[in-house]
Amino acid sequence: MIIVSLATILLLVYNCSDQVMHIREKRKMKTRQKAVRQVQEQFNAAERWKSAFDAAKKIGRSFSRRNSRNSRELSGPSNSSRRSYDIGRRSSEGRPKFNMIIDGVEVPSIDPLCQDRNMDEDLYKPAEMTPITTGPSGHAKKQAIAQTKSQILRYAYREIEKEKALQSKQASWDAVIHIGNDLQGQRRRRIEIKFKDLSLYLKGSGKKILCNVTGQLSPGRVTAVMGPSGAGKTTFLNALAGKAYSSTTTGEILINGRPDPISCYKKIIGFVPQDDIVHGNLTVEENLWFSARYRLSVNMSKADQVLVVERIIDSLGLGPIRNSRVGTVEKRGISGGQRKRVNVGLEMVMEPSLLILDEPTSGLDSTSSQFVLKALRREALVGVNVGVVLHQPSYGLFKLFDDVMFLAKGGRTVYLGPVDEVEAYFSSMGIVVPERINPPDHIMDVLEGICKPQNNSRFDPKTLPIKWMQHNNYPIPPDLRGIAANMSGLLDTTRSAGGGDESLRSASMRKSFIHDFFHECKSFLIVRWDDIKGMLSRTEDLSDRCTAGFWSQFKLIIMRVALQRFREARLQMQDYLILLLCGACLGLITPSKDSSLGSNNYSYVIIALSLLCMVSALRTFSNDKLQYWRESASGINRVAFFLAKDTVDHFNTLLKPVVFMSMFYFFNNPRSSFLENYIVTVAMVYCVTGIAYIFAIVTAPGPAQLWSVFLPIIFTLIATKRDAKGFLRNLQYLTYSHWSLEAYVVSNAKMYSGVWLITRCVTLYAAGYNLNHWILCLCVLFIMGFVTRCISLLCLMLCNRKRQH
Repeated sequence: MIIVSLATILLLVYNCSDQVMHIREKRKMKTRQKAVRQVQEQFNAAERWKSAFDAAKKIGRSFSRRNSRNSRELSGPSNSSRRSYDIGRRSSEGRPKFNMIIDGVEVPSIDPLCQDRNMDEDLYKPAEMTPITTGPSGHAKKQAIAQTKSQILRYAYREIEKEKALQSKQASWDAVIHIGNDLQGQRRRRIEIKFKDLSLYLKGSGKKILCNVTGQLSPGRVTAVMGPSGAGKTTFLNALAGKAYSSTTTGEILINGRPDPISCYKKIIGFVPQDDIVHGNLTVEENLWFSARYRLSVNMSKADQVLVVERIIDSLGLGPIRNSRVGTVEKRGISGGQRKRVNVGLEMVMEPSLLILDEPTSGLDSTSSQFVLKALRREALVGVNVGVVLHQPSYGLFKLFDDVMFLAKGGRTVYLGPVDEVEAYFSSMGIVVPERINPPDHIMDVLEGICKPQNNSRFDPKTLPIKWMQHNNYPIPPDLRGIAANMSGLLDTTRSAGGGDESLRSASMRKSFIHDFFHECKSFLIVRWDDIKGMLSRTEDLSDRCTAGFWSQFKLIIMRVALQRFREARLQMQDYLILLLCGACLGLITPSKDSSLGSNNYSYVIIALSLLCMVSALRTFSNDKLQYWRESASGINRVAFFLAKDTVDHFNTLLKPVVFMSMFYFFNNPRSSFLENYIVTVAMVYCVTGIAYIFAIVTAPGPAQLWSVFLPIIFTLIATKRDAKGFLRNLQYLTYSHWSLEAYVVSNAKMYSGVWLITRCVTLYAAGYNLNHWILCLCVLFIMGFVTRCISLLCLMLCNRKRQH
């Protein structure tokens, strides 16, 4: 009955999992389409009303002129009803106000641009608005108002349609943002970054990547960082965002005029990596929603959260693919350009005050790049400080930026200022952009040394950083004073500098192998020690944003992991089918021998079950390792992440022993009960799963699989070694195979009585087992599983921290 019921459940889940998810997504789509349709009908009605109002306004002008002529002819006002329209007045915002006078009574003014805001205000009130009442103690209390999902969606789509309507009327984006801020009641916190003599060195080796960079990134402006390969563009933005983990930073960085560490503002900083790190088995909307829920303020209402997510989906052009899975390497999903936009949306959806993007337009066509740049422009209009690493932009995209920063090789600033003035500045240096040539491309070629200005064959790109320093009266660093003097004709340092380089190269060649080895070890220890200090240190939170706490994040991650596991139901079913076949094969091939109390066949059980469970447990952290590095850098709780993953995996820890033992116990028919075998198997699976976590976190997927195959075999061979003494005997007590095998044998030996007592005693004595150690064996296995999970959690916090950016 167990076998038939399990097989039926497995087949149903295997065949119906995709259909269930499709039905769920289809219902959500219908609700959303209904809300969109209702909002569009309301806006169409408002447009028709405005057209009628404009027609009435024209009639009112002619009627007002006739009425004024008649009033001059009459000696006084008539008692009959007279209507006139006062067109000449203006509202406080400078727009014309139309006041209608009926029987000498002035009707409240109507603003044609904003009257759609007042239409059906009760219908479009923000959902979950909480009126404030005062309690007996004087403290404010909130009375929550329940709102349906359709009402929340109507509110969100209304605000989006309002922005589109204003944009279509050629209203400025400032007006759009002004209305949006009136509805949401708040603007982004402004972050201004000033940096002076910013330099960056690699830890251990001391290699200099950035050199004396000075300037500032202002809120409300989009800054492009450009330069040739190896100029330190990404390194520069990593240093500003506080993600240069393997480097030492010198100089001064001021946040809003204060020398606070950037980590104090981590909750309101968004960083878009160059790689598209997205959960492939989730849809576009689900990826954005998870990022919003754990990074937005907990004080934000559900309606405003929906508005934020829907606005990002609309601005990035992700509406048609919102219910499509992003896709993985094995299963294709959305296109590469769409995946890039989702990668950008993950950071925009948390409403950052500082947004750093590493090549967000690489691999995108011109239309997709326009989507991304216009979305960034909108973010800048609400006060966001946007910095973008850019490669080869078109002239149209280049003009969408407010400022641009050019870095030369060696990490030195060549230009930092408005985009409109870049051509004039380089023209003053003798670098004139030819006709029909994209200005940023030409400047990049000059910095690479590919192109040289006309009538200047001795031009050297190394002089451009010095000219920028002289242009802004910055102090010239000591390593550039020789070149600066050579530019002035005072000193020729080319030959001496070349000789110094040769002497340094010859000295480096004389370094011994031992010296290089200790130098590498020192660099590794320095980086790891700084990682440990960074993990243990706590900085003051100055972001003024209260995000989701430990339990909220724990619940969110559990929901996400459970959804991912359900989407991987077919893969899970394959694991269970393999376990069924393995249990049947082992039960048939390895018959139980009474002379050994079943220890021989249980040895094969330990090897096979450990191998299968460890290999499948590797997917828990191996598949999401990149996503974890990104999310942990953005502030997700690492302990909540680990516990949520482990909690969902307990389902497999309890179910896999049932699947395996339902076949093995039926065909092998050991003397111990099914319950005893199941309990021992659960303890062993719990233990080996913790070991697999360590392999998945510390090593790459390939070596982790090799370790998962190698370790069960070696441990079982050690555990079955008879007459072991000394170190080998002590080593047996450290292997989970020894305690698992003893638990299996002891539970089986209890059922032997009568004439089998002598055989039982001899076998137990030869193996070193004790009939009263069954509970002890289970406790040791569970303790080993707990300890290995603690070690894996520590590894999760420490390993590869430098790759989180």
